[in-house]
Amino acid sequence: MKAQPTFITDNFLLQTEAARRLYFDYAEKMPLIDYHNHLPPAEIAEDRIFDNLTQVWLHGDHYKWRAMRANGVAEEYCTGSRPDAEKFQQWAATVPYTIRNPLFHWTHLELMRYFGVEELLTPASAARIYEHCNTLLQTPDFSVRNLLRKMQVRVLCTTDDPTDSLESHRQMAAEGFEIRVLPAFRPDKAMAVENTEAFNTYLVKLEAVSRKDIIRFHDFLDALKMRHDYFAEMGACMSDHGLEEAYAEDYTDMDIEVIFNRVRSGKTLEMKEVRQFKSAMLVYFGTWNWEKKWTQQFHLGPFRNNNTRMLKQMGPDTGWDSMGDLPQGRALSKFLDRLDSGNQLAKTIMYNVNPADNELFATMIGNFNDGSIAGKVQWGSAWWFLDQKDGMERQLNALSNMGLLSRFVGMLTDSRSFLSFPRHEYFRRILCNLLGQDIENGELPADYEWIGKVVQDVCYNNAKGYFGV
Repeated sequence: MKAQPTFITDNFLLQTEAARRLYFDYAEKMPLIDYHNHLPPAEIAEDRIFDNLTQVWLHGDHYKWRAMRANGVAEEYCTGSRPDAEKFQQWAATVPYTIRNPLFHWTHLELMRYFGVEELLTPASAARIYEHCNTLLQTPDFSVRNLLRKMQVRVLCTTDDPTDSLESHRQMAAEGFEIRVLPAFRPDKAMAVENTEAFNTYLVKLEAVSRKDIIRFHDFLDALKMRHDYFAEMGACMSDHGLEEAYAEDYTDMDIEVIFNRVRSGKTLEMKEVRQFKSAMLVYFGTWNWEKKWTQQFHLGPFRNNNTRMLKQMGPDTGWDSMGDLPQGRALSKFLDRLDSGNQLAKTIMYNVNPADNELFATMIGNFNDGSIAGKVQWGSAWWFLDQKDGMERQLNALSNMGLLSRFVGMLTDSRSFLSFPRHEYFRRILCNLLGQDIENGELPADYEWIGKVVQDVCYNNAKGYFGV
């Protein structure tokens, strides 16, 4: 469908002939491994068909909610109870005001790649686009599994709490679903002793799923280790940690037992005790990951839940987070060294949310790459507030200058939406444009076979080999 044509042409973001050659000859057709996202596995297992575009596109998307709020849209049209058609209309009214925000690019890429919409989303086009997309969404070709097939997804890793049953993963594996949907072990709540009440409530769930009474610290460790083992049985090959910072306080085993007993008895911990407990748990998790030859991911740096009024109303993950400015280097180095000193450092990917830390992370990985595995310690793709053109270019440039871009495991969506996979295309176009510009400038040889191979490796092959999937 066409009316006012979109600006996204075949050569979108590809500013040179060399860039276009790299993209169309090497990058475009590569399949996808999305090794970190927040997609609900139950909806993949049931092969959900969405009722309308709002359900698949706006529900759960705090990127869009933040933009709508900034544009003066009332909360009832974001997370509230207004009809889906009205919520979409408010999003359509916001889109023209997102120029130079990545949402403007992503919105039109997603409409084009999934639904063949080749016009701009505006208040005038909203009703027509909504009806067109809703009609398609009601067909079997637009079920969740077919949305994934449309984007050539081969593997995706969801983000799962240790207490999750993983029944959806079990179902898909038993069915022989050709896209591998693997769980990732995300034990953040098992470290969150700063909130005594919430932590003890969480342990009730852990007791139930592990069928083990948790009285002492060793009971707690045993229960978590059982779940870690269970995740491995279900195909997991990685863990994931979402932290403000790495933790590497000094502690003794007795310190941690005393701290656990205090929090288990309902006492509020001192900040030093919280940091000691988190430091110990990261070492335990890291050792288990190394034993299983897993990859561990550390997402570091955000300040979460800044707006306490809205947190009380809506809960977490609703769009009230920002970049943090905590110092990252010393504790991160000490934590990694603590594992490496015993030769127990697993494959590791680190992500920063503050671009001020780019060069820190780009050089930190070189401290612990020991030659045992190519790219063993990775600086992950531009994340969260940085997964836009400028953020991606800065990450790629810093990694190129201080590490090996050619060993990079590439892009991921980190998304809660089944329509987010064109972000891989966005990244690939930016990657090819950077390399193409270097070729045009005479800074790289016009060896398309070799540089094209590097492009394909970064897009897919490196991740396939690194994760063993």
